Amino acid sequence: MRTGQSCAAVALATIFVALLTGCGTPGAPLPPSLNLPDPVTDLSALRTGSQVSLTWTMPRRNTDKLPLKAILAVSICRREEAGSGIADCVSAGEVQLAPGLDGAFTDTLPVKLTIGPTRPLSYYVELKNRKGRSAGLSNAATVLAGQGPAPVTALAAEIRKAGIVLRWAPGNSGDTVRLRRTLLTPSAAKPRTGPLPQAPEPIEQNLIVEVNSPGAGPQVLDKNITFGNTYEYRAQRLIRESVNGETIELDGELSAPIRVEAADVFPPAIPVGLAAVATASDATSGLQAAVDLSWQPNTDADIAGYEVYRREDATPWERISGDQPVAGPAFHDAHVVPGHTYRYGVSAVDKGGRESGRSEEAQEAVPSQ
Repeated sequence: MRTGQSCAAVALATIFVALLTGCGTPGAPLPPSLNLPDPVTDLSALRTGSQVSLTWTMPRRNTDKLPLKAILAVSICRREEAGSGIADCVSAGEVQLAPGLDGAFTDTLPVKLTIGPTRPLSYYVELKNRKGRSAGLSNAATVLAGQGPAPVTALAAEIRKAGIVLRWAPGNSGDTVRLRRTLLTPSAAKPRTGPLPQAPEPIEQNLIVEVNSPGAGPQVLDKNITFGNTYEYRAQRLIRESVNGETIELDGELSAPIRVEAADVFPPAIPVGLAAVATASDATSGLQAAVDLSWQPNTDADIAGYEVYRREDATPWERISGDQPVAGPAFHDAHVVPGHTYRYGVSAVDKGGRESGRSEEAQEAVPSQ
């Protein structure tokens, strides 16, 4: 072999060895994926009466970060004792769900878990692949087992100028009651426009009431209503306890719903602060005698204006403000006679045409010439 050919062969052999030992060389073969779905981490639970509602999010990937494709078996269990093992976790049911979906399950508690003192009851879900293998339990979602609060009865409502008054049958001192309000006229929830636009009225809203006296029937005023809307109310008692630094809530059964049409049948408030000041006539300047009236503006949201009334001595009241209400809290009465004494009263009118009672009288004597 020639020297040149020998050198070339050595060089090629060197390059081949370098390729075998370089970064491009595959390492040891990886074990096959077990395709274990990632455990659920956002399980939550809420008990209402004898029902426990569970919700969670199904994972999209397995523990090897590869996409999950097959339907997964979801096992649900509950345990009264604290801890994270599964040996003493009693099965509550099983569902089949696809990866990435929102999971939900409702468990009906056995009688033994709905009586006696309240105590923690933890739920878990476990996701299994086709071979029945899993990567472990989800986070614990804890509710309260034991005797739930008594249902609210005799829920009733009364419409007042200040809002809707809700009442129900008395229970125990220290009761906590949740009132669930639903707006049944959603078109009224649109945001208001104008210089100071307001946020739309919420469709769902809760009112929490602490009942400190077991005597007289409990009641609460819902003043955050809009007249003209229709609402539905339901009530439930609830128990709150601290478990491992977390507040756990046990809700009682919801009461039968009541429907309230918040019709505004109330007149506006009676004006206050009416004052009268007379001005004498002046022949030199041509100034006519008059009485100027002023009062405090009405703060009702639907105020349309005011009506002004006048009388002399015991004569009947006469409206002197014309066919249309006065827009602002002031009025100029130019139809007076010098030397006469007049009494004035003012009422408020809303946009529905409802008129308040008359204000307290203001008396003023018009100076003579």
